[in-house]
Amino acid sequence: MQALAKVKHIRVTPMKARRVVNLIRGKQASEALAILKFAPQAASEPVYKLVHAAMANCKVKADAANLAFDEDDLIVSQAFVDEGTTLKRFMPRAQGRAFRILKRTSHITIVVATPDELGGKN
Repeated sequence: MQALAKVKHIRVTPMKARRVVNLIRGKQASEALAILKFAPQAASEPVYKLVHAAMANCKVKADAANLAFDEDDLIVSQAFVDEGTTLKRFMPRAQGRAFRILKRTSHITIVVATPDELGGKN
């Protein structure tokens, strides 16, 4: 069983989000939630919600297919961050100049799977 969860246009830079996502890639989903709960980075909260949503999506898929489901078996098989749209803002500076401020966004994707779905790549 494999399930996916995505969030788009989240207001955190992709570089900062990748630091958090790298912490949980390949870990068990319940362990990943524990890591994210106590991670000091600001990006850990949306990633925590995303892992939780992916686990819920997997449960719904298992219920629809009448398969046995155990949350403790789930592993974060894929986790990646792509760059989203960039909001361009201007800040006034001295002598009438304007400097561009780039407010970057991220698209975060989390895939959880059971060990038999991974095919022994653990």
